[in-house]
Amino acid sequence: MTAFRTLTPSSLDRDAFIAAFADIYEHSPWVAQRVFDQGPSSELDQVEGLHQRMSAVLQAASHAEQLALINAHPDLAGKAAVRGELTESSTAEQAGAGIHQCTPEEFARFTALNHAYKARFAFPFIMAVRGSDRQQILAAFETRLHNDADSEFREALKQIDRIALLRLSQL
Repeated sequence: MTAFRTLTPSSLDRDAFIAAFADIYEHSPWVAQRVFDQGPSSELDQVEGLHQRMSAVLQAASHAEQLALINAHPDLAGKAAVRGELTESSTAEQAGAGIHQCTPEEFARFTALNHAYKARFAFPFIMAVRGSDRQQILAAFETRLHNDADSEFREALKQIDRIALLRLSQL
């Protein structure tokens, strides 16, 4: 188990807890709210323990809530990134994968794949991009376009959970 470096979640009051963890799941503070409302526990002071509780909240959420969370994620190399409108975490994650260094051809490919993916699934492509490069992300995009809708919905939630764990591990 890994302790948090910068805070002790079990010692936080509700407002501080929600403020600290509101965007672990992109623009979805309800995940942190529900974890806090389950009651304090020393397991929350471990990255993996808090992640497990947050993941369980996500899995227990309604389909509509899960879909809203998926839709809260930005397109990779999308308009929000170009306009500088991403959350700090999303900006860092995309930059770490070199997305900000796309050639015009790569950017055009990302744009086309974003449109094709959304047309097929009605939500954005989500991938935990840390540790991947642009070519790996584009390859995953092309592969996942062939998935069925239910499989891709589950994959999006799996990727969101992975993103959350990576974000928690930075605290």
